[in-house]
Amino acid sequence: MTKSFGRQPVLRGISIDVPRGRTTVILGPSGCGKSVLLKHIVGLLRPDSGEVWFDGHRIDRLSEAKLGPFRRQIGFLFQQSALFDSMSVLDNVAFPLAEHTELDRRERETRVFRTLAMVGLADSASKMPADLSGGQRKRVALARAIVLEPKLILYDEPTTGLDPIRSDIINELIMRLQERLHMTSIVVTHDLLSAFKVASNMIMLHEGKVVLSGPPELFQNSTDPIVGGFLRGEASEADLAAIAIRGESDS
Repeated sequence: MTKSFGRQPVLRGISIDVPRGRTTVILGPSGCGKSVLLKHIVGLLRPDSGEVWFDGHRIDRLSEAKLGPFRRQIGFLFQQSALFDSMSVLDNVAFPLAEHTELDRRERETRVFRTLAMVGLADSASKMPADLSGGQRKRVALARAIVLEPKLILYDEPTTGLDPIRSDIINELIMRLQERLHMTSIVVTHDLLSAFKVASNMIMLHEGKVVLSGPPELFQNSTDPIVGGFLRGEASEADLAAIAIRGESDS
């Protein structure tokens, strides 16, 4: 699959396969195409070339109306949680049920409380988002993402902005929900501790291409300089050269 924006190529001929019922972590530096890839999976973007398949169906050519049933099978945990500030926790989590199901209010509330219990927030249903910590807001957003019981859940930087303890809570939830609900999970993250804890499979993108794909052990033992540099947090020679050139021109 390829995707460019104007003259700027972002995805340069990638081909990936996400195993059903497992957690795939997508790694890579900023601007390598991770978020663009997620948007293709959920149908927010269309590829310039190539195909996107979900559960045996090609979805990249479907109209918005025909995409609807597939999107309802995909949960999306946004990086900034994206809760509705004017709605209570209960109403935030119930929103997808009200929009996409015929459940009555009592049935919706039963589903919401059951889902909030999964993320440890059953006693917070009446609270407003402003009354919650960052970690709690992330967990409410996660409850909203899974309340329709999707087949696939996409996590976009799920631990961003959280301290190590709250990050680990999110990691534990990712693993427990995958095991309990048998969902397929795709996690985009820069958090290497999180990546190696939750991943069944890992994919690394670099400049719009896949440089390595496989189990976490393959990454830990890789001798590829791009993979090793990313895992060690080391800038490449090209990055350092760009800084030097910019610094000289500024002076």
